[in-house]
Amino acid sequence: MFIAMNRFRVLPGHEEAFEAMWANRQGRLAEVPGYVEFHMLKGPKAEDHQLYASHAVWETKEHFEAWTKSEQFRAAHARAGQSTVKYLSGPHFEGFEVIIHEDRDGKRVDEAA
Repeated sequence: MFIAMNRFRVLPGHEEAFEAMWANRQGRLAEVPGYVEFHMLKGPKAEDHQLYASHAVWETKEHFEAWTKSEQFRAAHARAGQSTVKYLSGPHFEGFEVIIHEDRDGKRVDEAA
């Protein structure tokens, strides 16, 4: 399993527009193989920004990389430069390979298999 995250530091006063932008965008992730689930997270508020993180779960890192080269990826990001949302800095990507996965019942799933 692979988790792809982007952190967004949104300037004060732009939080509502940022959340609306994500709520109203057409999701394209489910159209590609290996996609598992997506979450948009709202984190702590600092004096100079509100922290958000997108969190997409993929079956493998290779599935995620294929997504980034897909037509669906280009379509999902086609309007990225048209937003009026202001950021403290651009999105910060972090990718994680899952080494331990425990389900809601406490059962460990072997990620190496």
